[in-house]
Amino acid sequence: MNFLAIDTADRYLTVTVKKNEEYFSTFLPDCAMKHSVSLMEAVEKTLSQADMRLEDCDFFAAVVGAGSFTGIRIAISAVKGFCLALKKPSLAVTSFDLAAYNTVNSEKLLCLVDALHDCYYACGYEKGEVSYAPAYLTEEEVLALAKDGFMLCACSPIPLAEKADVKIVDPVIGLQKAVTALSKKNKFGALEALYVRKSSAELNQK
Repeated sequence: MNFLAIDTADRYLTVTVKKNEEYFSTFLPDCAMKHSVSLMEAVEKTLSQADMRLEDCDFFAAVVGAGSFTGIRIAISAVKGFCLALKKPSLAVTSFDLAAYNTVNSEKLLCLVDALHDCYYACGYEKGEVSYAPAYLTEEEVLALAKDGFMLCACSPIPLAEKADVKIVDPVIGLQKAVTALSKKNKFGALEALYVRKSSAELNQK
């Protein structure tokens, strides 16, 4: 199946298109807070590389978290718009899926996203299936799981790499592999943001 997938959950921005058995991607390593400004240009560029139109996609995918609260909304909104306009199905992919489907030869994976202040969003996988539900963990809790046999992996460099062995994987290849694998498993459905913890504003509410 042909698809277009978007990831704006981290500092980087990825747009990838699959046409037949070939992938075309645009990757911006550091968008900071400019995902909304750069996204549509990246979509057009990637479709042009593939010589495709939006109408040629069988479905659209978005990374729904964990990650930046604002970034997550940008990808979801764009993909929902494409699906509504073209009456095509949507596929939700998590930031953890990107790391998990891009890492081989390990039965126990703990996929991490930097949540700042020495804390991490984490999700465990065993043999390709979620075995440890998405959670907000301290550095100490992550290290304890590593001692318990989990291999640590992430799509971006994280501070914990200075203290433990963390495999950093390619987020572009991760997006390609995760979307392809999940579509083959028929994981289509509504897009809902994966917020592992409340926003700072919500936490500060009395």
